[in-house]
Amino acid sequence: MTTDGGDLAAAGLHLAIEDAVATVTLSRPNRRNAMTPSMWRGLARIGSLIPHDVRVVVVKGEGPSFCAGIDLRLFTPEGVPGEEHDLDPSSPGFDRVIASYQAGYTWLRDPRFVSIAAVQGHAMGGGFQLALACDLRVLADDAQLCMKEPALGLVPDLTGSKPLVDIVGLPRALEICLTTRMVGASEASQLRLAELVVPGDQLESAVADLVAALLATDARAARATKALLQQAPANTLEQQYAAERGAQQALLRQRR
Repeated sequence: MTTDGGDLAAAGLHLAIEDAVATVTLSRPNRRNAMTPSMWRGLARIGSLIPHDVRVVVVKGEGPSFCAGIDLRLFTPEGVPGEEHDLDPSSPGFDRVIASYQAGYTWLRDPRFVSIAAVQGHAMGGGFQLALACDLRVLADDAQLCMKEPALGLVPDLTGSKPLVDIVGLPRALEICLTTRMVGASEASQLRLAELVVPGDQLESAVADLVAALLATDARAARATKALLQQAPANTLEQQYAAERGAQQALLRQRR
């Protein structure tokens, strides 16, 4: 089932839902899926459209790149037609606007489903952060990751800073962000930024195999387990022990 509205298509997004799998496609291939405010707001809307019975969300890009990051035309006087491009940091609404953009990313961490980024070509800036917002990342061997924001005089503000530090550690995260260098697929795998790296022509089939494996697990157990694991980094051992007991009790009660 395709659930695109005109606003999603205009923002360069496509949402398709088939059984328990939702596929979100960034669809501005002529701009290498570069991101705009409309796209961020569209991603947030997609999050509100995901049915409760969806168990896997796949995020991918149309064309040779996953996402080239922010559309740099937003920084020019001409801007992008139909897009706001003069966000005033002194405005009292600045924090609210950025939070609305972040909402396009935060829903991907919902314990109701597992989210997978299928990354080919460039994943830069906001595109890299979109991949980091997903639970799992499958990379084509031509993938290039880059946290470009500092080179543009910005900080990464689309929810990517914490998962990057959690995955690679603070020193490596500093080095990746402040040099704004490209991280290739092989290095990404070594740094645990990718769960799987495959030849480009096998990306779609590799993601399909991963989706099938995830769907083979009991749905309620999968959701409870994701929620439990998400708590672990912030919990002490004793707190996690208690969380395990509580999750098991709640899960077994659902089965009675």
